[in-house]
Amino acid sequence: MNTPESVSADSFTGLREECGVFAAYDGEGKDMAPLICRGLSALQHRGQESCGIALSSASGPLKDIRCHKGLGLVSEVFSPSVLQNLPGNPGVGHVRYSTCGASSPENAQPLVRNDVEEAFALAHNGNLVNAFRLRREQEQAGAVFRTAVDSEVIACGIAGERSRASSMEEAVEHAARSLMGGYALAVASPGKLIGVRDPWGLKPLCLGKKDASYFLSSESCAFSSLGIRFIRDLLPGEILTITSQGLSSRFLPSMPVKTAHCAFEYIYFARLDSVIDGVSVYDARFRSGEALARLHPAQADLVTGVPDSGLTAAAGFSKASSIPFALAFCKNSYVGRTFIKPTDEERQNAVRMKLSVLPSVVKEKNIVLVDDSLVRGTTMSALVKMLRQAGAAQIHVRISSPPFLFPCYFGTDVPSNRQLIASSHSEEDICALIGADSLAYLPIEALDHMTEGLSLCKACFDGHYPMPVPDCGLQDEQKQGES
Repeated sequence: MNTPESVSADSFTGLREECGVFAAYDGEGKDMAPLICRGLSALQHRGQESCGIALSSASGPLKDIRCHKGLGLVSEVFSPSVLQNLPGNPGVGHVRYSTCGASSPENAQPLVRNDVEEAFALAHNGNLVNAFRLRREQEQAGAVFRTAVDSEVIACGIAGERSRASSMEEAVEHAARSLMGGYALAVASPGKLIGVRDPWGLKPLCLGKKDASYFLSSESCAFSSLGIRFIRDLLPGEILTITSQGLSSRFLPSMPVKTAHCAFEYIYFARLDSVIDGVSVYDARFRSGEALARLHPAQADLVTGVPDSGLTAAAGFSKASSIPFALAFCKNSYVGRTFIKPTDEERQNAVRMKLSVLPSVVKEKNIVLVDDSLVRGTTMSALVKMLRQAGAAQIHVRISSPPFLFPCYFGTDVPSNRQLIASSHSEEDICALIGADSLAYLPIEALDHMTEGLSLCKACFDGHYPMPVPDCGLQDEQKQGES
């Protein structure tokens, strides 16, 4: 394990955000750094460790790419003076959370390759299951790596293919043919912006437009924040190219029979106002709460949720059960970023720094407490204890996702099996360990209802991965940094 990573104020569960990609191309040649910066701010929930922006030029030298990146939040890394010194178009931006690996500027994105005939910048959200094999092959061919992230494997592959391909989009396609895993890519080269989505649709990527500008984003919420019109989600396996001539698409030649969109975008990761692959994140979470109420009812005086990710499912539970909804926790939004602590005691102290109970709401009440997930159990145990100390009579915990039983290899930081409380304890044991009066999870079958039949990846719940994971053993020991 490496040093603890910074996480968002809402990341109590032990699950970490993925990364966020935002890119822009303006047909009139306007500098895009300020808009990309604002787009990254709207995606800040997807990663708080580092961020960066890289911009090419529509008409300048082929190797003229400007880049600024660093550790910290978008507002910390990009001051007005920094943005003034970042001219260029098109451009790609990135907010990063890493599953492991040192928090260093070298691992921040975008990655820039100036050592090729046509320079490019790459921003990547996701994780490759065959990154180690590809990296070994590239090193044997003479490649020298400067980072610990699997995104550099992708960049190296594109650079190698560009020397043989007739265009950048052809090079991207040829490089993507060897990739296995979940990925959404944005690539900026002179006069061209390319977006790529993995063939399974694991990672989200969507297209927007405003005036003469086109945009790519991990979530549609960034478009809403900037007044950009949402056009559509990129299709699984699509390679979308944006130039002054407009849009063109090609698709990876080998496509899976069935897509596998990440279930946890809807359960936890994505912002409430995003719509991914036609499914409203808010509606999905509300439906999960309604399903919990129907399948696992409880006799209670009020329903509450863990801020912020459990509140929408709690509202759905309240509606379906006709039990009043109330806010039982006050969240301190001004403590700043917290850290995942190495011990249970430190993790519980971090929870208390962020949340406090409203005693007048919970005293002598039977409570349904809803959260999106239960990973190690440490956080929920602390919350139940806090409610008891504030005078709550009974606490019925409801989780709006199935039990975590298996690790994720596609970019979601689900801990190893030995850290997943559900993998080694029965539901009854977990209930006793967290100190609740009852505990119930959303059944895995209800996920289909939650996303209105969208084909999902549920591997962290059932172990049925949508593709072979040949490097699993290596990744357990030396997992690549989340890009």
